Amino acid sequence: MTHCLSELERRLADELLLLNLPAKPWLRPTRVDGRDVLDVAVIGGGLCGLVVLAALRLAGVENVQAFDRAAQGREGPWVTYARMQTLRTAKEAAGPALGIPSLGFRAWFEAQFGRAAFESMAQIPREQWMEYLNWYRKVLRLPVLNDTELVATELRSDGLIGLRLGSAAGESYRLARRVVLATGLDGMGAPWLPEVAARVPARFVAHSADRFDMAALAGKRVAVVGAGASAMDNAAAALEAGAARVDLFIRRDDIPRVEKFSGTGSIGVTHGFVGLPDAYKWQVMREGERAQIPPPRHSVLRVSRHANAYFHLGSPVLDLLERDDAVEVVTPKGRYRSDKLIFATGFAIDIASRPEFAGFSAHIRRWSDAYQPAPEQADAKLAASPYLGPNFEFLPRSPDDALAAAVSHIHCFAYPAVLSHGKLTSGIPAVSHGAQRLVRGLVRSLFVEDREHYLDTFIGYATPELLGDEWRDADQALEAGHDPN
Repeated sequence: MTHCLSELERRLADELLLLNLPAKPWLRPTRVDGRDVLDVAVIGGGLCGLVVLAALRLAGVENVQAFDRAAQGREGPWVTYARMQTLRTAKEAAGPALGIPSLGFRAWFEAQFGRAAFESMAQIPREQWMEYLNWYRKVLRLPVLNDTELVATELRSDGLIGLRLGSAAGESYRLARRVVLATGLDGMGAPWLPEVAARVPARFVAHSADRFDMAALAGKRVAVVGAGASAMDNAAAALEAGAARVDLFIRRDDIPRVEKFSGTGSIGVTHGFVGLPDAYKWQVMREGERAQIPPPRHSVLRVSRHANAYFHLGSPVLDLLERDDAVEVVTPKGRYRSDKLIFATGFAIDIASRPEFAGFSAHIRRWSDAYQPAPEQADAKLAASPYLGPNFEFLPRSPDDALAAAVSHIHCFAYPAVLSHGKLTSGIPAVSHGAQRLVRGLVRSLFVEDREHYLDTFIGYATPELLGDEWRDADQALEAGHDPN
């Protein structure tokens, strides 16, 4: 297996050579206040963070660093709180390959197990996807500093961004010209729980994104609230761990069945959504929220094959009552006893609630500042989304903000970018397109900012291409008495 990967890595090196990649470094080093300044700091070393780092390095931007609070190999949800058996993304998706054939998952998989194994595989196993990302990081030598979290962000009047970072070694401080937030689904808010969840002690309640021991649910009665993919994944994991019974409480009268985003996806949507007028963006995303994304068929079957799984449709949770060291779940159709409740209720976008973003959250424009839908189209979740520029940059809430330049030097390459840019940062399929859009914008912005240096370099450049001995002046030869013929 190692030999096969070595062959793939040699092929990858050849492909990069044929494409003349990475580009040669072109940015000059920057020091401010006696500190080295990063050209780009990336917060997050998961899927989105890695593909941004890779795209930056290929574009000749070398002075970059990513920071991730997780231990190496545990970035993102894949081997932490994700509980699906396989990815929901089609195995053929190129993902973070950035248009380089040997960098994709398929090439990595086939190098080890062969094409027949790939073709016979239904979906990508979740743990195997994490192995691939670990290889991606290693083979590209991407700079990720693990066990390091962002503690605070400082906007500076000179346009730089100050980052206060925490680790086991203590706090440190870095300056960066640009910052990319590649912080995933919950990276600009928190897991969302309905108000009813607070009516019982916290020991009974978990969110589907929490990390807890499924084995502890053996013999227990488990209630799962929700009908999406994470609800099915958590219900199935509890059943497979030996739960006595699992009740799924679904507020709708039917489970969502139509995946509008996948069914209407195209390269046109990938590149074109960002150019839509705000009213169209809002209407598309609100309709998607209203219709909801259905869970994959195989995820539902993973639950329903258990005789002790019970689907309760048209059953919103009206109340929760503690009874004899258990919880009574009250719905319009009955009351059900449970030892543990798992809310698969998604994530809230609430930038102000995150202390590490307190230094800029009040300065950024949100969709509620930029667009007012008709009353019947109102949506608080969409309204809380950041209103981003064409390169995923935050925009200042007020153009007169003295820190406006610094605000726009922070880029949101996480789930909340979806309303502004489309579904480029919410999964695997289009993440390369998103990273390339982001990096083109970063390169342009850094170059324009360094325009004086570039102009000086251009004017002062004097390395000759011709040395003067490549030809003979015919008129001078005649004057010297030499006939050029």
